[in-house]
Amino acid sequence: MDLGLRDKVAIVTGGARGIGAAIGERLAMEGARVAVVDRDGAGAGAQADKLQTMGVEARAYAVDVTDEASVNDMVEAVADTWGSVHLLVNNAGFTRDMRITKMGVGDWDSVVDVILKGAFLCTRAVLPHMTAEGQRWGRIVNISSRAHLGNPGQANYSAAKAGLIGFTRAMSLENGRFGVTVNAIAPGIIDTQAVRDLPHYDKVREAAEKTTPVPRMGNPSDVADAVAFLLSERASYVSGDLLHVSGGRY
Repeated sequence: MDLGLRDKVAIVTGGARGIGAAIGERLAMEGARVAVVDRDGAGAGAQADKLQTMGVEARAYAVDVTDEASVNDMVEAVADTWGSVHLLVNNAGFTRDMRITKMGVGDWDSVVDVILKGAFLCTRAVLPHMTAEGQRWGRIVNISSRAHLGNPGQANYSAAKAGLIGFTRAMSLENGRFGVTVNAIAPGIIDTQAVRDLPHYDKVREAAEKTTPVPRMGNPSDVADAVAFLLSERASYVSGDLLHVSGGRY
């Protein structure tokens, strides 16, 4: 199925590894041009090189998504290179888990800022290109999490991911008339390298197999396929929505 993404210009934050890397690779398979954005410049560069071997144009940008000037400069650089920006995936995020009585202000701010402020800054920067008179077309997908329902030890992460859903719906209402759709995806337990590095990985995997109706952990490609659909012409009448990619576990 042709998703209509060939030669579209995509920005993927947190794109150096894990879910973000899988999203970039899926978009490359569709022929999109991919800007790999990550705080880890070396990792972003390696991933951009990998995408280029797939026969697409890709560039790496070392960016802290909480830094307004850096985000604005990156978006303008992407637009100068490829003419505009059509697709944005706000994927950057991380966890810093602990009970709230042990959670410092820095633990809260760092997680919330990357997930929520980062999505705000990147979205604000790309919208003038998407809504411009000559384009009036754009797709934004925000990577939330099943944790938006609440997880013990993840007050910061759960709050940020829940906030991202509200942000998604507000942006969809503001920008639909310009041909821009905004949606969110809530992955469940995804078998990324970061998860595999957990000291209790085996217990996580076993629990997922026992408690998930589809009895396995998700793969990054499961999320990437869903993102590609929401970014595509095939989803032109889907906006403000939240899609769980969690094997049926809510």
